[in-house]
Amino acid sequence: MRIGITLPDSRGPQALGLLRDTLARAADDGLHSAWLSNILGLDALTALAVAGGQVPGIEVGTAVVPTYPRHPVALAQQALTTALAVGGRLTLGIGLSHRIVIEGMFGYSFDRPLRHFGEYLDVLLPLLDGEAVDVKGETVRAAAALTTPSTGRVPVVAAALGPRMLRLAGERVDGTVLWMTGPNTVRDHIVPTIQGAASAAGRPPARVVAMLPVAVTDDVDAARAQAAEEFKVYGTLPSYRAMLDREGVAGPADVAVIGGEDVVRARFAEFAAAGVSDLIAGEFHGPTATRTRALLREVARESA
Repeated sequence: MRIGITLPDSRGPQALGLLRDTLARAADDGLHSAWLSNILGLDALTALAVAGGQVPGIEVGTAVVPTYPRHPVALAQQALTTALAVGGRLTLGIGLSHRIVIEGMFGYSFDRPLRHFGEYLDVLLPLLDGEAVDVKGETVRAAAALTTPSTGRVPVVAAALGPRMLRLAGERVDGTVLWMTGPNTVRDHIVPTIQGAASAAGRPPARVVAMLPVAVTDDVDAARAQAAEEFKVYGTLPSYRAMLDREGVAGPADVAVIGGEDVVRARFAEFAAAGVSDLIAGEFHGPTATRTRALLREVARESA
């Protein structure tokens, strides 16, 4: 199982410098990948092009870019440009986002999300492979060909949690990127569904990228309280709430990986046994940041 981290979406004029420094440290520590969300701060692909172009030797990924606000032709062009800037080390993570965001913030309809995502891929994937498209879907239309220089195929992972999205991801893209999903749910729901679909479609095994808050600490109660407060919004969003309910837990703090070195190693082993290919740590507990990174560095080097 490969080990990575989430990257800071910082504010202020030094945000890109901080991102570059965090990425450089992750590369120096031997971590395998680093992932940046695309919410309302830094534009993830632009930021990764800037920072990742200055830091060799580590995969960079988006987790994730929402599809609705960006036409797939524009996203393909930007992803190819970012991949060029980072020497082909980009993995493009995309997802539907949430109804409250797409309808409430952007004013788009969130109806028929599965059809939207399938038609979005009808445009995006051929363009990433250097092919022209002429798609007249019910939710997405495009007739275009790009001349963007390419370093080769850009891998795509989807934020797939529900069974239909997981099947679509297994059939058409390289894997899924998860958030707030516990090991039992990965083992019993995520992996069988996506890998079954990939196998049936004649595709290679899907990548299963699991992102979770991680803290190596002896003060478990304090770290868990921080996680409960910092990540509480994710317990209210339907897609994540469904994963927490499958796991049988009350909230995000209950799937966070928190404890001493032996406890965290054991939790990592659970995820590896469940079929996770990449565990991405959201290092959230400042007082124990040094211990957390030390363990991540050790586990990454052991799995190299």
